[in-house]
Amino acid sequence: MFENYWGNLHVQQTLEGMIERHRIPQTMLFAGLEGLGKATLARRFAARLLDSPEKIEHDDLSLPENTALIAAREKLPADKRNDDPLVFASHPDFLTFPADGPLRQLSIPQMRLLKERAQFKPLRGTRRVFLIDQADRANEQAANSLLKTLEEPPDHIILILTAENVYDLLPTIRSRSVILNFSPLTNEEMKDFARTRNLDNAERRIALSGGSPGVAASLDIELYQKRRASMLALLKTGAGVTSFASWLPVSEALGRSKSEKLELYLKLLYDLLRDITVIRETGGAPNAQIRNFDLRNDLTTLANKVSRAWVINAVKGVDEIAALLRRNIQKSIALDGLLMRMRNGSV
Repeated sequence: MFENYWGNLHVQQTLEGMIERHRIPQTMLFAGLEGLGKATLARRFAARLLDSPEKIEHDDLSLPENTALIAAREKLPADKRNDDPLVFASHPDFLTFPADGPLRQLSIPQMRLLKERAQFKPLRGTRRVFLIDQADRANEQAANSLLKTLEEPPDHIILILTAENVYDLLPTIRSRSVILNFSPLTNEEMKDFARTRNLDNAERRIALSGGSPGVAASLDIELYQKRRASMLALLKTGAGVTSFASWLPVSEALGRSKSEKLELYLKLLYDLLRDITVIRETGGAPNAQIRNFDLRNDLTTLANKVSRAWVINAVKGVDEIAALLRRNIQKSIALDGLLMRMRNGSV
């Protein structure tokens, strides 16, 4: 229904119905995993309500110039970022507030700027649309500042929030939002997407993406394999398949890679632990749907070695590290601690 958009037809139909009935909620929350196109559909939706859709597309955060700007801001001190809050506004009536800084969080100055800009009347037409991308990355103070705008938004404002985990949002923000849940694309939808985009290594990208077209399109397979090898080494040592000596050089290399974000490694661990669970529960059936199918032999060895209790303990350990990401926890220390937890758990 929306031009150049893939999947989640039920969400597209809901938004289409809102437009046809002229009944658009002032606050909507697009919820779902990374790469499902939540921000993309927000832009497509805004393009139906406003003019100059080509200007709206300049706010796409995956564009090289926008990616470079966000990366450059990570190196700025906090006071400079706060003095110049990050907002993209290529279209005067469509503003995007993205997560900012080395921890990729929404800041209080950004939410204050949002409240200030919300008072401005539309330049054209009757509406303005604000996209608060990754709203679940707002810290408590920024979330409370956002809530003040949600409580009494000006009549001309439509606020679209995106979130990977809605339960990281304040309950009061969730209760004031119409929530639209995005689902991973089916295998056939992903194949159609890969064909249309002419993606190389399509089968591999589809398997590793988990049904997320954005992940499939942006995946750097070589870098992915390098990071994944590190996390596979951690799991092997944690399960007692290999010795601590085999993990030591990996840990040292991770400690030196200052620019590598811990959350990227945690996502890989979740995927590997998922595959181990699938192999365990299916008895290693050849048709078991695992994402890292090229590692089937290694993962089968691990699945045969560990218990369900070990897997649960490992997942809980990853969850605890994920909860500490906003405190800028050191990567190598966090992963070394997780390793010790695995070794001390039930195998």
